[in-house]
Amino acid sequence: MTTEAIELSAGTIDYQDTGGDGPVVVLLHGLLMDATLWDAVTAELRSGHRCLVPTLPMGAHARPMREDADLTPKGLARLVGEFLERLDLRDVTLVGNDTGGALVQLLIAQGAERVGAVVLASCDAYDNFPPGLTGRTVVMTGKLPPALFGLFMQQMRIKPVRRLPIAFGWLTKRGDAVTARWMRPILSQAGVRRDAVKVLRGIAADRHVLEAAAESLPAFDRPARVVWAERDRVMPPDHGRRLAEALPRARLVVVPDSYTLLALDQPGALAEAIRDASARP
Repeated sequence: MTTEAIELSAGTIDYQDTGGDGPVVVLLHGLLMDATLWDAVTAELRSGHRCLVPTLPMGAHARPMREDADLTPKGLARLVGEFLERLDLRDVTLVGNDTGGALVQLLIAQGAERVGAVVLASCDAYDNFPPGLTGRTVVMTGKLPPALFGLFMQQMRIKPVRRLPIAFGWLTKRGDAVTARWMRPILSQAGVRRDAVKVLRGIAADRHVLEAAAESLPAFDRPARVVWAERDRVMPPDHGRRLAEALPRARLVVVPDSYTLLALDQPGALAEAIRDASARP
């Protein structure tokens, strides 16, 4: 897998690309995460698929965006659409876990012309935006000025703090080492802190955006898989069932022994669902 960079309207975005001639899969991470969320999943898929994994400007990115970048939820979804267009990716299987799934839904609402199938994996949906105690707590910190926000986030250096329900404790059972790495840019770069605060304030200002986007889901007539952690404490399992019922060609896959970040806790099961969706049955 190679790491590339592409200049988009918001700034320079890094992305990983496995290359190859197989079906194209684009994987979207969540808030305060980067492309490494998907490492185990791409390892499962790369022999038969071309996997592209952008690190979106959501708080764990290494390159600060332009000061005027639109980092609202709809702006981030448009940035994903721009990424697909600039790389001329077509018939893409678009996958989102956590907030990445919110961006998939928003892109569906915006048209998603280059998307041939979607996989929504334990993600924000309907009125659960920001999601659960974890999401609400992080979004509240966005009210702070970037400098104070950075001081608050210094606590995330400490493993017991990261494992709290208000941090990553209810998001992953097994991925603490990865979550620790995700914190480095926000702790070391003022520009990344500025971007993160902008993202959080954008979410706070548009809490009903996914309820509006849900109205577009029944018109998405392409294959879909909804993959949900069986006992998710951040993303209500009922939302997984509702999404699967709303998308006309969806199948629901319930995964045991996982928290929200299925890409970390159960990458094999998630990769199998992505493989199934990309086969376009």
